[in-house]
Amino acid sequence: MFKPLSSQRFSSPASEFSPGPAPFLEWIETSRLVVDVTYQREIGRRGAVNVNQIAENFDWSKFAPVIVAPVEGGQFAIVDGQHRTTAAMLRGQEKVPCHVVQADRAKQAAAYAAVNGNITKTTAQQLYHARLAAKDPQAVALAEVCAVAEVEILRKNLVRSEIQKGQTYAVTALSRCLSHYGRDTLITALQCITQTAGGNAGMVRSTIIEALCEVLHETPEWRESGGHLLEAMDKFKFADAWDQIAAGRDQIFPSTARKMMAERIRKFLARRLKPGALKDAA
Repeated sequence: MFKPLSSQRFSSPASEFSPGPAPFLEWIETSRLVVDVTYQREIGRRGAVNVNQIAENFDWSKFAPVIVAPVEGGQFAIVDGQHRTTAAMLRGQEKVPCHVVQADRAKQAAAYAAVNGNITKTTAQQLYHARLAAKDPQAVALAEVCAVAEVEILRKNLVRSEIQKGQTYAVTALSRCLSHYGRDTLITALQCITQTAGGNAGMVRSTIIEALCEVLHETPEWRESGGHLLEAMDKFKFADAWDQIAAGRDQIFPSTARKMMAERIRKFLARRLKPGALKDAA
């Protein structure tokens, strides 16, 4: 039994209707398809499993057209469909059906973020880099904060021993703190990590970032004490505090871990940045 589609029960969109040039469908040689690595993910271990599953069960009835955009040199940048295109190549297919859209690089990145934003195969870090390439205002604002604080949001997974000073995966926590606490508090919190004790490699973590922002937000005189704050935090053992709290993370909620870290930092700074001493130094 079939029934026709109807839009009658939905409200009309309030935004201006500006869909851009109409797309078209075309079979395109896989040799002309490329990936913009500045924002798109590489095919990792889980992605490889997905590619193999598609290839093993290859069927055109299950193959949605690949979304692509024309780029220089007669090539087409894949906006969505890297996995299924790779699977088609494994099956010896030299062409795949493509949904061709007219979009510059910023719009391609924005489309990638929109298409992949609600599915688990794309990480928060990958979406951040896509939105940054698309010049999304929030992503640009976060990038500016990271530049000042000497923080780099990683694109791919590294083991803890490989993570260098300022490198992090905590883009969700960074975005949340920027929105909730503001630019200045977040920059100062990050500098407490990256500009003390040799940079504290591997410690730009969500629990630590959010704990620092909470403490500095509730005690503005600490946040505004400049070098005195960094001098004090130079003696804080981030790795020790993290290891002690992380040891029991399976038994506690993330919010509890953050509170525990915040309390450690709060007590540490209270002993070293007394209000009277800060006034005298000023």
